[in-house]
Amino acid sequence: MTRIAILSDSHDQIAHLTGALAAAQAAGAEVLLHCGDLCAPFMLNLIGERFTGPVHVVFGNNDGDGRLLQVIAAKHPQITLHGIYAELNVAGRQLAMIHYPEPARRIAQSGVFDLVCYGHDHTRLLEPVGAGWLLNPGEVLGMKGAASWALYDTETGTAKIELL
Repeated sequence: MTRIAILSDSHDQIAHLTGALAAAQAAGAEVLLHCGDLCAPFMLNLIGERFTGPVHVVFGNNDGDGRLLQVIAAKHPQITLHGIYAELNVAGRQLAMIHYPEPARRIAQSGVFDLVCYGHDHTRLLEPVGAGWLLNPGEVLGMKGAASWALYDTETGTAKIELL
């Protein structure tokens, strides 16, 4: 069994990101996905310092300074920057990550993935699509309400959204 923490839209909110990372570790998360809009590269460094398991990141529309993000990722061997889209196999589960909701829904409708994660609109969503899940963990930022993140269990194939 592997537990996967899913975060999105941190937007430089250090306190909330720190809280989400602590909550993810307390929940036993071994892998972390970030669906974009870290914003400043120092947010990636914070993740690298606080989360020791594999970290997978896709870019959002507000992630600036791609070169510095690459430099920071290179300092943390557990971090993989995937560009705008990623497909992963974690503990036998097929996962996809993208920042935007519209392509995420179409990817989920393909029926290929157990979990498709996205962000961008800062709106929490956990919806069954075919045999898998379409998931927006909400926003670490906390601009539209409570800051949130999600946890996916590869053994049971279930996900839940957690509020900070």
